[in-house]
Amino acid sequence: MDLIRGNIFMMNSKNLWLRVAGTIFGVVAIFHLLRIVTGVFVLIGNCPLPVWVNWMGLIATGFLCFWLWKVSMGKSGAFSPFIRLFKTRSQ
Repeated sequence: MDLIRGNIFMMNSKNLWLRVAGTIFGVVAIFHLLRIVTGVFVLIGNCPLPVWVNWMGLIATGFLCFWLWKVSMGKSGAFSPFIRLFKTRSQ
């Protein structure tokens, strides 16, 4: 197997990096969820970080994780969920 030419991976580098980024966003989403469930107190400087910040972070990173994995699998275009949303509203 030739590691330099990428024969081990059966996908192109774009899909590989989309999956890497999606996995990173998924890990961050899990950390947000863990903080919400455990209620760990977080201070930034002298200011406490409210839990609603983690809810927003969970929604954003969870969506990005799902979206990047869906795009990497090639089942739809990058913005197809948004296009379908606007098409149904205009009809």
